[in-house]
Amino acid sequence: MPHRNAPLTETGRLRLATCIVEDGWPLRRAAERFQVSPTTAKRWADRYRESGVAGMADRSSRPHSSPRRTPSRTERRIIKVRLARRWGPARIAYLLGLNPATVHRVLSRYGLARLTHLDRATGAVVRRYEREAPGDLVHVDIKKLGNIPDGGGHKVHGRARGSRNSTASAPIANNGTGPRTKLGYGYLHNAVDDHSRLAYTEILADETKESAAAFWRRAQAFFTAAGVTVARVLTDNGSCYRSRLWRQTLTDAGIVHKRTRPYRPQTNGKVERYNRTLMDEWAYARPYTSEQQRRDALAGWLHTYNHHRAHTALGGKPPASRVPNLTGQYS
Repeated sequence: MPHRNAPLTETGRLRLATCIVEDGWPLRRAAERFQVSPTTAKRWADRYRESGVAGMADRSSRPHSSPRRTPSRTERRIIKVRLARRWGPARIAYLLGLNPATVHRVLSRYGLARLTHLDRATGAVVRRYEREAPGDLVHVDIKKLGNIPDGGGHKVHGRARGSRNSTASAPIANNGTGPRTKLGYGYLHNAVDDHSRLAYTEILADETKESAAAFWRRAQAFFTAAGVTVARVLTDNGSCYRSRLWRQTLTDAGIVHKRTRPYRPQTNGKVERYNRTLMDEWAYARPYTSEQQRRDALAGWLHTYNHHRAHTALGGKPPASRVPNLTGQYS
């Protein structure tokens, strides 16, 4: 296909060539008429004589031979290392004494998948899926997060002073005679809908079965209010999700419980990716001066995520675009 500034399309080339070959126009007169150089006019006329109308189509600019192309033996070595060790172009290049750009060209030439598209354990291409409707599957997981001391931690004051501030903020146990207690952790209980990526998050004090079951009851109420009927829940094999209380909570709600294979967090990848987004865009997005300040920011961030944040898996639209009644206007 000709570029946007090309003076001749395929139809224009054919008219130029027929004027020269069939009508007997001089090269210079034809070139002036079609506003091209005499050399260009001669090229299209010669192609018309050689191949007729078919010769007016664009041809590949690839050379007939490439004497400086990477030898086949080197290409085979590159592919062998990639398949055996699943390394990127830079590491392969250092091992084989090549330029990383050369290795990248070879991998691209043979259509080898990017490492981000591979399962690191097996080397197989990751099969991505998406349920057809909201509620068909909800991913649930827990993310452990260290609490921020009053006055701010190392992100505010630096490592040295931040560590002292963290210790000073913790009360001393045993009436002042024992060691300082730790600040502890918050546990982010997260639920993400597979189809819409609609998310619900709470920060709780622990990850016990009682907390997990209570969280799910509130999460289900959130999804129900948004017009989403949950049919299945997928979790990892944490102790709270293997408990009788968790199983009974889902059974009473008519929900099927699925668990991932052991040591295979990729199966629950959507909520794992949500955890990373949560850390990058909320937990560590700015230097908070207290744990309460960070927790107060969660509700606003969660609203932005569900209603306004462009999601790459949804074509740049927010989860609200795939949920029938997230705003509650049809209740």
